[in-house]
Amino acid sequence: MKGGSRLMTLQLPHRHRWRCVRRKRPAGSHHLCLHLLRSNPLWVSSCVITLAEDPHMTRALKLMSETPLIDGHNDLPWQLRKQFNNELNKVDLNTLNTTHTNIPKIKEGRLGAQFWSAYVPCESQYKDAVRQTLEQIDVVHRMCQKYPETFMFATSSQEIMNAFSMKKTASLIGVEGGHSIDSSLGTLRVMYQLGVRYLTLTHSCNTPWADNWLVDTGSEPSQHNGLSPFGKQLIVEMNRLGMLIDLAHVTVAVMNQVLDMSKAPVIFSHSSAYKVCPHKRNVPDDILKRVNQTGGIVMVNFYNDYVTCNKLAKLSDVADHFDHIKKVAGAGIIGFGGDYDGVTRLPEGLEDVSKVPKLVAELLRRGWTDDEVKAALGNNLLRVLTAVEKVRDSLSGTNPDDVPIPYEEVKNPCRTSYGYPNAGAIQSLSALALLLTLALQALVTA
Repeated sequence: MKGGSRLMTLQLPHRHRWRCVRRKRPAGSHHLCLHLLRSNPLWVSSCVITLAEDPHMTRALKLMSETPLIDGHNDLPWQLRKQFNNELNKVDLNTLNTTHTNIPKIKEGRLGAQFWSAYVPCESQYKDAVRQTLEQIDVVHRMCQKYPETFMFATSSQEIMNAFSMKKTASLIGVEGGHSIDSSLGTLRVMYQLGVRYLTLTHSCNTPWADNWLVDTGSEPSQHNGLSPFGKQLIVEMNRLGMLIDLAHVTVAVMNQVLDMSKAPVIFSHSSAYKVCPHKRNVPDDILKRVNQTGGIVMVNFYNDYVTCNKLAKLSDVADHFDHIKKVAGAGIIGFGGDYDGVTRLPEGLEDVSKVPKLVAELLRRGWTDDEVKAALGNNLLRVLTAVEKVRDSLSGTNPDDVPIPYEEVKNPCRTSYGYPNAGAIQSLSALALLLTLALQALVTA
């Protein structure tokens, strides 16, 4: 109960006079009341009085009412595809209980803004990745339209704050994986027009222009030594558009190349600290320092495998990542990137989106100041997004980059070559060479 606890009133006969001794207990524990009855000294009972309020949780909820919790990555749209083939008419997000995320959990978790992930698997690369990604963008828009009392579609820092003032969850879109644009700057621009505000350069597969994190494990070969020339074109165009560059899922080489050349700060939408858990999806200390120097943000992932490098983890283990990043690069680069509904294992105490206030309370318990917590909650991301918007505005006189990726870098059986002036000739020569080879083989065997 707010304002402290109270004593329980016992209705006893007058002759059973008693007194209550209240013991000082740690925050969050129960007050113990011992009833010592004069008339019967052997009659000693204990009762649990109202649960004392945790001052750290009280403070956490107050801070979350003042600053929006902005989460960098949630895969609910992918669950809507997997479970319902994006048929929202068959789903009620008020009662859905097969996901980490639903409307009651969102409200209990005080979720101020969410980057919903428009993710499609790497298996769709060179096939129907663009179509599937557009369908994931569409499902986020329809989700906002179906539940306007809960969600408000947003594309800017100002719109995030507008939604927060209306007590709605600002809903932004991030595309998870460069394969979703099919190596096309035109597709990137169209997705921006549809509201996409970040692109994760790779998922767990190389694209024709960037290496993914698995290269750093040695399980896949590097194809580009980081970014190809077209990959660098893409970074410049994302700066011009005002689209956040997400470095989750890429190699350290890509991280460094982007940090070298981007005019705008970058994000890691759902990555943790490599020093705490040496998984290649996490961020090394030298990169954390560079993110600080360039004004970016690392939004901490809750997936057990990235938190403890183990199948099991606790809320306190996640807080260790927050502490480490703060120690190495300052509270100004930290955010929340839970990865809910995109992972199979979550820490004890952070089982779904409703539990995030507990993590905020834990940071306060560890001595984080109000300003540091507010920075991690949302002020850091708002600062980064605002900076990206300023870079966009400064480049408003720059023409869109319309130089396509070289055809030989994307040539595959599912891709036509229309528009490439030399590709048709190359294809004709290849076909002629094949016919000549077949003719020679026929002569030899005749």
